[in-house]
Amino acid sequence: MSNKNLVSSAVAGALLSLATLGVSTSAAADTDYRVGGYIKLDVMTSHFDDGTLPSGSIGRDFYIPGLTPVGGGDSNTVTDFHARESRFFFEAKQTLANGETISGYVEFDFLGTAGGDKRITNSYSPRVRHAFIDYRNWRVGQFWSNFQETAIIPEAPDFVGVADGIVFNRQPQIRYTFDNGLSVSVEAPETTVTPYQGGTGRITSGDTAMPDLTARWATKLDNVYFSIAGIYRRLELRQQGVDDTENAFGASLALKWDIGPHDIRTSVVHGSGLGRYVGINVANGAIINEDLNLDAIDVTGFSFAYRHVWSEKWRTNLIYSRADIDNQMELAGPVANDSTQRYAINMMYQVNERLVVGGEYSSANRELLSGADGNMDRVQFSAQYSF
Repeated sequence: MSNKNLVSSAVAGALLSLATLGVSTSAAADTDYRVGGYIKLDVMTSHFDDGTLPSGSIGRDFYIPGLTPVGGGDSNTVTDFHARESRFFFEAKQTLANGETISGYVEFDFLGTAGGDKRITNSYSPRVRHAFIDYRNWRVGQFWSNFQETAIIPEAPDFVGVADGIVFNRQPQIRYTFDNGLSVSVEAPETTVTPYQGGTGRITSGDTAMPDLTARWATKLDNVYFSIAGIYRRLELRQQGVDDTENAFGASLALKWDIGPHDIRTSVVHGSGLGRYVGINVANGAIINEDLNLDAIDVTGFSFAYRHVWSEKWRTNLIYSRADIDNQMELAGPVANDSTQRYAINMMYQVNERLVVGGEYSSANRELLSGADGNMDRVQFSAQYSF
């Protein structure tokens, strides 16, 4: 039975139940429903040259720049299987009496959540990815940050692909999009702080009063799509002897260039106090100095991906991303992050219009202020059925 027939049967059953209870169903009669998602298996073998990641670490499920082991001693090789990236979405759209439409969208997957042990059950708890309402030019709810550009995320077996160098953040927000491609938003604030001489330590304060403010303008000229985005936020900490506020800001430029069937996707982001927005929080927003005040941490990220289409079935992606963090030795100590980078090459095979399989080799590096570094080499296979 098709998705449409399944949904129609479910809706009809629900309407019949409501009618039996004496509940009016006139509003539901004008509602269109849509379901979809994908099922994905990931198999990966990872080699760490200076330590390891423990079983159950999120860095074993997909690449997170700040988790590449450094200073852990012996090298180690591990193999992991999981289906955590599989996801499901549900959308409802209604036509109102005045002809306008309103819609709601919710999406779940299983990454980064608690689950059963790997010995027997391998079960995963679901998590909310997106949950938002669209009405007129407004979007309210949880979605990708307006500071982020999703068009430059490459096709890859890895979940993000260019995690080091891009803005990557989902959170609750209130967004308004103008007809000229400009969008503005107020978004949930959160401050991450490095303790004085705390290296890679992190305080998540929850003390920020002002929402994060973003603006993004996107347009397309011939075969080039690009966007420019900016953010302004306040970093606050009212604990551990600190009572301070620091201004933070940043800008990003993203571009996708279609060259026949091929494309180039690239971006650069720079700012002071961006923290959790870049590199999956590879750097914190601020650090506590010797006077128990906050100093914003500068970060720069870069990403590049080239997609080459060999045929209707085969395509290759060349990927590189990097983050440079302006941590200060006298404040952060020698084990704070100085830079991370990753390059990858993959081959994707389109089995049919619904099923794609892929294989990827990647090499990642994390370097500390002391000069010590660690590497992770990973071979990954994926199979994804979209419905």
